[in-house]
Amino acid sequence: MAKRKFQLTETQRNELLRAYADSREGATRTRYQAVRLYGSGCPVTDIVNITGCSRTSLMEWCQTYTTPGVAGLQDQRRGGNSARLTPAQRAELQTRLHDYTPHQVLGPAAYTSDAQFWTVADVQVGVRQWYAVEYQSPPS
Repeated sequence: MAKRKFQLTETQRNELLRAYADSREGATRTRYQAVRLYGSGCPVTDIVNITGCSRTSLMEWCQTYTTPGVAGLQDQRRGGNSARLTPAQRAELQTRLHDYTPHQVLGPAAYTSDAQFWTVADVQVGVRQWYAVEYQSPPS
């Protein structure tokens, strides 16, 4: 069996432990933990079982760690749907949702019987009506 080339120093292991403890992002914490375990000699099958990651992802994370270090393992996704609504539109939407009930805006098309409180489905209809923006999934 080939000897593993990727090995962490004690300083690197401590750096990953500190980053893990300081992070609030689940996916980023998983990457820190997986790289630390792999670099400490833990078997790949155990790491995959512990973290739920794939072997391919684990190897990519280890490769990423070798160049930029901990910063390279942080989540790089922007997230959200910020490209769909401008900051001004998001602020305006917040005001509209506060000032109006679904019944006032949507009438009988509102998703709840009394239409006093906004549901995700109601907000989707409102955003489509006000801004001509269609989101593909409710969590968006």
